[in-house]
Amino acid sequence: MMLSRPVHVVALVLICLGGSTSAASAEQGRQSSSSILFSDKEITKIKRHGPWPPPLKRDPSNKVSGNVGAIKFGRALFFDRHLSKNGQVSCATCHRESRGWTDGVAISKAAGTAVHRNTQSLLDVRFNRWFGWGGQADNLWAQSIRPIIAPTEMGMTARQVVQLVRRDQVLLKHYREVFGGAASFDDAEGALANIGKALAAFQETLVSKRTPFDDFRDALAARAWKAAGRYPVSAQRGAKIFVGRGRCGVCHFGPRFTTGEFHDAGVPYFIARGKVDSGRFDGVKAVKQGPWNLASRHNDDPKKSGAWASRQVVRLHRNFGEFRIPTLRNLAKTAPYMHNGSLPTLERVVRHYSEINMERLHSDGEQILKPLKLSDGEISDLVSFLKTLSALN
Repeated sequence: MMLSRPVHVVALVLICLGGSTSAASAEQGRQSSSSILFSDKEITKIKRHGPWPPPLKRDPSNKVSGNVGAIKFGRALFFDRHLSKNGQVSCATCHRESRGWTDGVAISKAAGTAVHRNTQSLLDVRFNRWFGWGGQADNLWAQSIRPIIAPTEMGMTARQVVQLVRRDQVLLKHYREVFGGAASFDDAEGALANIGKALAAFQETLVSKRTPFDDFRDALAARAWKAAGRYPVSAQRGAKIFVGRGRCGVCHFGPRFTTGEFHDAGVPYFIARGKVDSGRFDGVKAVKQGPWNLASRHNDDPKKSGAWASRQVVRLHRNFGEFRIPTLRNLAKTAPYMHNGSLPTLERVVRHYSEINMERLHSDGEQILKPLKLSDGEISDLVSFLKTLSALN
């Protein structure tokens, strides 16, 4: 039953008072112990961001989703530098576990040629509906293929990838075990789809851990006020801003803190003089024309589930400069931020939305954003909240 009145979540502070403790120290302790008022409406909104983790489901478009052998094969591929044209770049070059499965730089130059987008984390990637900043893929295995054949990244062709697997006895053994001893390499496009599916099976295992926020959210749901009170007071204040006047949940919704869709965040999308990153605009074109999309023959689901979205999505002029809303989970470990890595810290991100320049937003856009005009203290509180969306280890 929902509470009929606002409740206080009390932050429990243990104060060790010795015989020599001064009155000033005692007063400081009393000021540290405080309570934050949460309305029924705010608690309901907070509860919508869980529980975590969500149920794990196999991908019907990938016949080896959840397959132990495929996961092992995918991991071997993920860390193999021979999967690049110069033999120096693997998937793990730009997706490092120690950096939250990103690379920690604004724009990666790992392949020798700078790409124009920030490396996204692979944590929780299995839950995506669209993939990449522009949504250029509608499934994880197609997205896994994209950097392998991208000229500015790993630079391979389907035929070269097939030849690599055929020559490498370890990879060949994995491939045969997962896809069958009679699996043919004559269809290079199909064989590359299989390799993407093995990579996807491995990436599906990368699910983020529970966070301090999850404990707070579950305590509120269970009406365990004492447990909820262990959540930092500054984070509690930040949570009120997040679900309240900040309206952050409009885009960062649900247990994953994202709708998974695309919006203009007021970040410049110019790459160089006369050159722009068109974001979702070209993403729509890529996903509709992609040889490995869910409407293709490579989808293992006879019903072609999910293909309707790629068939029906419409390319609009307003899609210029729109990028996929990333999850906020684990974001304390994935700096820098935004599609171009232009904001180095969470404080800068929050300040960006606090002072957002409305003239940078499309005039024909959704007008979701407006300057929050937060004080320095409110910015600090919101950052404190955002940091609790990452696991402590």
